[in-house]
Amino acid sequence: MPNTLQIQNQPLVVSRSDEDAVLLQQRFQHYGYLYFQNHVDKQKCQQLMLQFLDALSPHIVLDPQTGLPALGGEPFFETDPIWDQLYPKIQSMEAFHDFFHQADLHQLMQIVAGDKPFVYPMKMARMATPKKIGYETPPHQDAHSHQAGETMAGMWVALHDVTTEMGRLKLLPHSHKKGVRPVFEAQGVGGIQCEIYDDETLWHTSDVSQGDVIIFHSCCVHKAEPNTAQSAARLSIDTRFCDYGAPLWSLNLEPHHGWRIDDLDWSNIYKDWKNQHLQYYWQDYPNTF
Repeated sequence: MPNTLQIQNQPLVVSRSDEDAVLLQQRFQHYGYLYFQNHVDKQKCQQLMLQFLDALSPHIVLDPQTGLPALGGEPFFETDPIWDQLYPKIQSMEAFHDFFHQADLHQLMQIVAGDKPFVYPMKMARMATPKKIGYETPPHQDAHSHQAGETMAGMWVALHDVTTEMGRLKLLPHSHKKGVRPVFEAQGVGGIQCEIYDDETLWHTSDVSQGDVIIFHSCCVHKAEPNTAQSAARLSIDTRFCDYGAPLWSLNLEPHHGWRIDDLDWSNIYKDWKNQHLQYYWQDYPNTF
């Protein structure tokens, strides 16, 4: 059941990509996550964010005063009719899917997954608008939602600076050491929440900057804070990856939400792409179930 004790926050523990790989692996196994500041080139994140905003207008637009995404119409959350209308446009962007296959992020994946990490074809874009308190992503484990073992990890990237009121990513350190937890129904993205134990009152979260990267263990409990801003919206992207050949649930080879949005399939996603090297790259993956 939900933990009713007083929750405390501590800043995310910062790692550097040039640290010794063994030390980073030990830190990952200790906390259940790694946090890298300013790892992705800011201009690369900015370009993708602006491409997203072109597709999201007029629902989410660029605030000329802050340079950040802002709500331009009615608030919405994942699986709302507005979200379902907009999301196929995001999923069809070649630059979005290509983002996670670049060398800068591949380098970080190797720390956790070894020399040959496999990037899941399922890429996720998050759009957190204000004025939807209570519909943010509740505490959960990807090991449950992705039917994955300990070889899978998640990678989250901030497309712009994210401050406290915009709804930050929040992680429960050491939670991965207790295995996959029972779940129960909850309001918000995904519709379920995992068990939080009575002694788990300390969470890690920080304001993050454009280009910051967080990698988290498949059993690391994480959630989104509510977006309490007046108008600012949060845009971020994430994917999952594993060591090549690890067991992989076949649904992870489908587009995100392709199971519930009509025509959100790979043929429609790929139809306007200029390059073919990332199209169906996952078809020969050797260990699916």
